Amino acid sequence: MKTKITELFGIEHPIIQGGMHYVGFAELAAAVSNAGGLGMITGLTQRSPQALAAEIRRCRDMTDKPFGVNLTFLPTVTSPDYPGYIRAIIEGGVKVVETAGNNPQKWLPALHEADVKVIHKCTSVRHALKAEAIGCDAVSVDGFECGGHPGEDDVPNFILLPRAAEVLTIPFVASGGMADGRSLVAALALGAEGINMGTRFIATTEAPVHQNVKDAIVAASELDTRLVMRPLRNTERVLRNAAVDRLLEKEKNLGADLKFEDIIDEVAGVYPRIMQDGTMDAGAWSCGMVAGLIHDIPSVKILIDRIMQEADAIIGKRLIGLLHR
Repeated sequence: MKTKITELFGIEHPIIQGGMHYVGFAELAAAVSNAGGLGMITGLTQRSPQALAAEIRRCRDMTDKPFGVNLTFLPTVTSPDYPGYIRAIIEGGVKVVETAGNNPQKWLPALHEADVKVIHKCTSVRHALKAEAIGCDAVSVDGFECGGHPGEDDVPNFILLPRAAEVLTIPFVASGGMADGRSLVAALALGAEGINMGTRFIATTEAPVHQNVKDAIVAASELDTRLVMRPLRNTERVLRNAAVDRLLEKEKNLGADLKFEDIIDEVAGVYPRIMQDGTMDAGAWSCGMVAGLIHDIPSVKILIDRIMQEADAIIGKRLIGLLHR
């Protein structure tokens, strides 16, 4: 399938693996790229620019296809060594960066000078327009269904994607609720040039996470996610567990007095314990409503091939068959 996204990134299928903390390691990124999609190493999971450089080399050993690095710009007091991470990306020969979080404008000149394409994650049309204005090459439009941070506007993809299509001139992919061939065809119909999948890629054989995490996603329905940190205007969609129930109880009891320190036990530093150790109640972890559409744990190649075959059948048989000739 040829779209503006496949042409921009030099990939076979318009499917991107989103950046995910303690999930986006070289194994998964290489598997996605080898299957014709665009794999992503999660930059800040690597504790230093040197560690990221090593992970990029490791990925390069596993694939000769294009892959990218996700770099989230956090509003923190002690900022990560972003110049070092950018240098590792450029020196590692990576040609795609997925930016997220704060405005990436100050980093764009160095990336573009090195011929790196930048796709920025946005949860609203106004942010997507800003990303276009500052020179991003593409955007990932994240609907309210998505795992992780859906923003504060609560607009689902059935509205958000066509709105983005009305005003953007750069290509965009749909993120949030994407799992199969139906998702891909729907996204294309609504104006996107491809899809970005996060949660669906966790439930694959190559995802380097504990089996408990994969099993939890398969067992979950579309009703099993919760929104946390809404009072702090840092909303995150997570899979419900004991820690999330505790967190929500604190939010309810403390109301407007809630501070980040009150919930730090449930949200800070929990990813290694969940993703690597499989301690499922250790804290809150990002998961999309799309868990309700995930029923198996295939290899990445089987998943991507299946998505493309489903999409082909929907477009070439079902939809074309509905037209009166």
